[in-house]
Amino acid sequence: MNAPHTLPAPPKPGSPEAIADATSFVRFERVRKSYDGIHFVVEDLNLAVRKGEFLTMLGPSGSGKTTSLMMLGGFEEPTFGHIFLGDEPVERLAPEKRNIGFVFQSYALFPHMTVAENVAFPLRYRGIKGTAAADKVAKALGMVHLGHLAARKPCQMSGGQQQRVALARALVFDPTLVLMDEPLGALDKQLREHMQVEIKQLQRMLGITMVYVTHDQSEALTMSDRIAVFNDGRVQQLAAPEMLYEQPANSFVAGFIGENNLMPATVDATEGGIATLTMGDGSRLQAPNPAGVAVGAKARLAIRPERFFIQVGDARGPLNILRGPITDMFYLGDHVRLSVAVGGDKPVVARIPVSQRRPFARGETVTLGCAVTDCRLLEG
Repeated sequence: MNAPHTLPAPPKPGSPEAIADATSFVRFERVRKSYDGIHFVVEDLNLAVRKGEFLTMLGPSGSGKTTSLMMLGGFEEPTFGHIFLGDEPVERLAPEKRNIGFVFQSYALFPHMTVAENVAFPLRYRGIKGTAAADKVAKALGMVHLGHLAARKPCQMSGGQQQRVALARALVFDPTLVLMDEPLGALDKQLREHMQVEIKQLQRMLGITMVYVTHDQSEALTMSDRIAVFNDGRVQQLAAPEMLYEQPANSFVAGFIGENNLMPATVDATEGGIATLTMGDGSRLQAPNPAGVAVGAKARLAIRPERFFIQVGDARGPLNILRGPITDMFYLGDHVRLSVAVGGDKPVVARIPVSQRRPFARGETVTLGCAVTDCRLLEG
C-alpha cells in the first residue's frame, strides 16, 4: 500500500515562487489537485492566459486538462495553489459569481424550452428581465446566425445548430471569460471544421478571452493563439501553434502534435549547435541541438513525414540521407504515404507530395532526403 504523500503548504497569493505572468488575465499559481490525498491529477500548474487570448488546453485523456478547466470554472476546487481572474483569487468563489460562460460537449440545453428561453436562462439569475433580456437574447442569437430559429425547441435542430445555441447562451450575459470543454466532439468532421472557424472568428470579433479544452491536435492548431500541452498532470510545453509543431520541447510533444518519426540515436559530437548522431543501424546523421544534449547521451531524432523527399542523384547541401525498402504505401490524393525500413526499430513514414509522385512498389529501395535544419534532436 502506498504511503500518503506529505503535502506542501499552499503558496501565498502572488508568491514569487509562481512563474505565471502576473500581468495576465487568468493565472494558475502552483495549482495541484488530488481527489484522494495521494495521487495528483494536476501537478504544480503555473499557467497564465492573456486578456483576449484563445488558449487551448490540449492533451490525451487523463492528462489533467479538463480538471484544470473545471477548477477555473469553479466546478472543482484546487487542493493547493491559487487561481486568479485579474487580481482576484477565485478558487473558493462559487461558479455563478465568476462571470464565466461555459460550453459543454453535451450542449446541456433544456429540451422543454425554446431556443430563446434557453439563451435567456442565465439572465434570470442576474436579474435581467423584460426588454433588456429580450435585446440581449436577440443580439446573442444574431452573433451565431440563429435569430430566425428563436421559437424552435432543441429537438428540432441539428447538432451544429444546438452547439450554436449553447455558445449564444454562454455569451448572452457578456462574460469576462468563456470556457469550452470539447464542444465540437459530437459533430461530424466537416461540420466540426466549419464550427472551428466560426468560433475563432467570433472570439476575435468580440475580443473575448477563451480557454478551450480538446484532445484533437488539428483543432488546437487551427483555433489557438497559444496551446498548453498537458500530460501526466503537467504542462509539457506552452507555445504558439507553429512553435509547438516546429520546435517541440520533448519527445511527448513531438509525438503528440501531428505525426513525427522519433528515431533512437546516440550523440557522437556537437559543434556550432549541430549534433552528429549514430543511429541504430550504424548510420550517421546530423541535427540541430537546441536542448544541448550531451555527447555520449541517448537521444531521439525527430523528423516530420512531410519533410522527406525522394533524393535523386548526389546529395547537395546539409542533408540527411536514409535508404531502405518500402514496406507499405498508400495513395491519399495530394500525397503518397510511404513506410520505409531504414534500419531502426520501426519504419519511418514519409509523405511524398504529388509533385514528386512516381510509381512505387513494395520492396523497392528508395533514398529519402531531409534537410538537417528540418530535423530536431530531443532528449532520451
